[in-house]
Amino acid sequence: MGSISEIVAPLSYWVLAGSIGLNTNIFEINLINLTLVLGILFYYGRGVLINLLENRERTISNTIRDAEERHTEATEKLRRARLRLQQAEMKADEIRIIGLTQMDRERRDLVDAADNDLKQLEESKNYSIRLEKQRAIEQVRQQVSRLASERAFESLNSRLTNELQLRMIDYHIGLFRAMANKST
Repeated sequence: MGSISEIVAPLSYWVLAGSIGLNTNIFEINLINLTLVLGILFYYGRGVLINLLENRERTISNTIRDAEERHTEATEKLRRARLRLQQAEMKADEIRIIGLTQMDRERRDLVDAADNDLKQLEESKNYSIRLEKQRAIEQVRQQVSRLASERAFESLNSRLTNELQLRMIDYHIGLFRAMANKST
């Protein structure tokens, strides 16, 4: 490869050639083009490239900051949600305990009411039995009394003669007179 003076042909070369010509050496032309493009890019594109890189850096920084803020917000929301879940679980446990307590109390009340009903039914049954027993005893007494009276009348009628009747009447009249004399 040659020096820059060889790469950029002196103006006298072009004049001697008689006209503007084309350099057909591909390696020399590519190197010249590449040098020119890099120089122009470096000179003019340096500011644009720096602006692009700075914009890209700001965009990435903003994206990272936004992601961190969203992460912080999501963490806070998760913490609040866990707190609400814990409170809901505590409330559910409290409701469950209250429900079990109330169910147990109602069961006890129902058993007590059934026991009371059973006692009242037993007392009513015993009262009915006593009442029926007293009725039966009273009926038996009445029948016994009636039968005893009937037999006594039959016995008296069979034994009672006119003479005995007169003596009994006289005896009772005497009792009445004695009672009347004592009272006067």
